[in-house]
Amino acid sequence: MNLNTHHENILQLNAVTTPEKRRFNLSKIALALFVLSTLAFLAQPVLAGGDHAPVAKASGDSVTQTAPTDEHGEQALKLTEAQQALAGISLLPLSSDSLNLANLNLDIRATATLVVDRDRTATLAPQLDVRVLARHVVPGQEVKKGEPLLTLGGAAVAQAQADYINAAAEWSRVKRMSEGAVSVSRRMQAQVDAELKRAILEAIKMTPAQIRALESTPEAIGSYQLLAPIDGRVQQDIAMLGQVFSAGTPLMQLTDESYLWVEAQLTPTQTTHIQVGSSALVQVGDKTLAGKIIGRSHELDSVTRTEQVLVSMHNPDHVLHAGQFAELYFAGSTTDPNGSGIVLPDAALTRGGDGDWQIFIQDEDGFESIEVEVVQRQRGLSLVRGPELEKAQQAQLKVVVAGAFFLASEQAKAGFDIHAH
Repeated sequence: MNLNTHHENILQLNAVTTPEKRRFNLSKIALALFVLSTLAFLAQPVLAGGDHAPVAKASGDSVTQTAPTDEHGEQALKLTEAQQALAGISLLPLSSDSLNLANLNLDIRATATLVVDRDRTATLAPQLDVRVLARHVVPGQEVKKGEPLLTLGGAAVAQAQADYINAAAEWSRVKRMSEGAVSVSRRMQAQVDAELKRAILEAIKMTPAQIRALESTPEAIGSYQLLAPIDGRVQQDIAMLGQVFSAGTPLMQLTDESYLWVEAQLTPTQTTHIQVGSSALVQVGDKTLAGKIIGRSHELDSVTRTEQVLVSMHNPDHVLHAGQFAELYFAGSTTDPNGSGIVLPDAALTRGGDGDWQIFIQDEDGFESIEVEVVQRQRGLSLVRGPELEKAQQAQLKVVVAGAFFLASEQAKAGFDIHAH
């Protein structure tokens, strides 16, 4: 065999083997793709329900899904406090007064206004002409009882203090004398005069301690510090340095905002079943608070032909303020045999995988969804009930009132619903 023939045979062999190698390489690529797709499938989250294995906790900031914990095979979503804050999740105990109002009817409502609680408000109006010598607070400042607000003085103040010092000294002298040394009428006159002068000082808002100190330090006459009579916030502050105010002029107001009143005007038809002492629901923006009816005027305004109804409500953290508008909801006249349910903001409700309404509750395992029935909806509020909700109430769990959409989306990502459909 010559050299040329050998070279031709080698070329023919290469021409035959090259396609075979290509087919082999393609087979390896297909096998690798199959293995990768299988691993990707196995890496997907395990669906809830049945005898599926528990889902492992995700690392980093991802949401944790716990293993099935109940008869429905539900999974719970676990979030850290930081994740809850970032997602805007807010919780309320299912036993909260603002959620549980007997026989509440969302169709019975009235527009109202928040006003100060008059039992927890003090107006500071000295009953003598006074001059503002110094200021110790600013409008809106929170003060405690006994803290100085203003330093007041003036000619009328000095005269009243001097009169008391003299009257107190005279009464002290007469009181030490024996009964035979002074007549009964003289003794009575000295005592009454001292008490009168004391009452004048009390009328300009001097405290008993300040009055007693004045007796021992008469050189301090001419001024005094106006002290806060209650814990509260400084409001309606009109006092200016050097300004003279006539007797009875309100200098400022202190209001304890831990409680507020809600003032509403209702028609005679609306007040038919309104009873003092019954509960009411107050809605201000996205906040709902429980209230109690404390009074009604029992007379109609000559212009509006409506009756005034007052509701008292707790104002935790002073988040609401006098002057804000509100919506009032009242209880109905009949009791629902199926149960009253609870009132939640619309933001607490989402649709489950089967299209039913659901809410999220929090237990020791995390956040879980339960199905509810929506009985009424009105102006951003929903009256809901359901057997699973009753069980959660008995267990004294918490309900999500804000951020439910985030939890529902996380639930949908994991591919499970409340009944593991």
